[in-house]
This record gives sequence, C-alpha cells and structure tokens, in this order.
Amino acid sequence: MGGRAPFDTEFITRHGSRRRARGCCSVEWNNIVLEQGNGWALLTIQRPQVLNALNRKTLEELSEAVDWVEQNEDVRCLIITGAGEKAFVAGADINELRQIESAAEAQRLAAKGQALFSKIEELDKPVIMAVNGFALGGGCELAMSGDILIASENAKFGQPEVNLGVIPGYGGTQRLARLVGKATAKYWCLTGEIISAAEAYRLGLVQKVTPPDMLLDESKRLAEVLVKKAPIAMKYIKRTINQGAETDLQSGLQLEAACFGLTFDTRDRIEGMDAFLQKRKPEFQGK
Repeated sequence: MGGRAPFDTEFITRHGSRRRARGCCSVEWNNIVLEQGNGWALLTIQRPQVLNALNRKTLEELSEAVDWVEQNEDVRCLIITGAGEKAFVAGADINELRQIESAAEAQRLAAKGQALFSKIEELDKPVIMAVNGFALGGGCELAMSGDILIASENAKFGQPEVNLGVIPGYGGTQRLARLVGKATAKYWCLTGEIISAAEAYRLGLVQKVTPPDMLLDESKRLAEVLVKKAPIAMKYIKRTINQGAETDLQSGLQLEAACFGLTFDTRDRIEGMDAFLQKRKPEFQGK
C-alpha cells in the first residue's frame, strides 16, 4: 500500500467520509465502501451516479482495499459487489477515457487495470464476485478476476468495447478466452453482445444465479462457509489451479504435488485430520 502501515482494527469507510485506524495514517475512500464481517470483508464500489463506472481514482482505491485484505489475517474471504441493483460495474468511465490523448497513455492505463485485476486473481484468499445488474467492459473484466461468481437474475454481462472503437483492455480478451473458449470469446468481443445471467451460467462464467434480493445474503453465506476452511490449503488450491491451467499437464501435476507436500508441513493439516478422526469440526488457524 505504498508504504502505509497495515490496518490493525476493524473499520468501515462510508461514502465520502474519513476514518482513522489505529497504527495507520488517515485514509479517505470516496468511491468504495469496505466492511468487515465475521472472517470476511465486503467491498462495495459506490459510484451510483455513473453506474459504478471505473475511473483512475476508483482503481487506486480498489488496489488499496485489496492490499488491506491481503495484510489482515482476520479476513479469510473477500466479497466484491457494486452499490444498487442497476449495476455491478457498468464499465470504465467513458468521460475519462475520452480525454486520453495518446496510445502510450492508454497502454499505461490498461497495464494499471490489468495489474489490479491480476492482484485480485492472485490474492491468497478466495474472492467472491456478487454481480448485480450491468457487468460490462471493465466490470465484466473485474468480475472474471474473482474465484467464484454469483449473479443476480438481473445481471447482464458483456465486452462491448468494439462499439466504442477500442478493445477490452483490463484482461477481457485473455480471461474470457480462458473461461469460455476462444471461439465464444471472439464472438462476444467482436459483436459486443450483452448476455443474461442465465446465459453466463450456461457458458460457465457464473457459478450460481440468485434472485436480486438474495444476492448478498447468498454471497455472505458462501463466505461464511469458506472462512471455516483451511486458509493455507485454499491459498494453494488457488495457486495450483491458476498457474497449472496455464501450463502443460505434467508441469501442472508437478506443481500440485509440490503444493500438496507444503500443506503437510502445517498445523492445519494435523488439526484437519485429527478433527476427522475424532468426528468433530476442525478449527483452522492458518498455520
């Protein structure tokens, strides 16, 4: 977080407000809200006047919040959503994009967005995307950087950048192709077509569809399941799947075996196996 000391207490930032956490400098977030629950954190993008569109400031605030989650041992799962039912994130901020004057500046912005979404994807803790309403362009790219995607029935997905004369720039062409295949990704990006939550579920982009009023409840329920699992094992599950899927089978199997071995050098492994043999629920400590 740019040299900032990690937060050491629960805090909730409200839209446009400033809070000070013990052991840390003051932090002001105008476009996001971060709430800490019982082992999980809920991060809400809050720019309803522009359907939660991503501008540079929002990207910076998201990056800071993800750093906080990474450093906070009390948080074992992150939920990301957008304020209101109209939009998760309707895309990048077009007013801001229109002001970009050079290819080099556009490339730097793309690299910044890609770095943030890769940070989310590579976070050592599971990330649930709770998608409500529009998840278009940068919003769809953000959603695809999570581990589990839960969508409300009114969710809409798409990479419509071609209609603006540009291409997806925050990882859309790459993650979409890996999730749904090259041919489907080409069709989606070339046409700019917007699809429903049901169609996204059919394609495998979404893992579960809920009524709009149940989206956050279901996301929190799943988070409460995940926070009870072994944190180190979940970290290596993410790592082996993310990295192994990008290599050949033999290399992926070697990575899996190595990470399997690493989990045996943890207290959680002993606790999990003892709890199974003693017919009780394990209490994992992430050690």
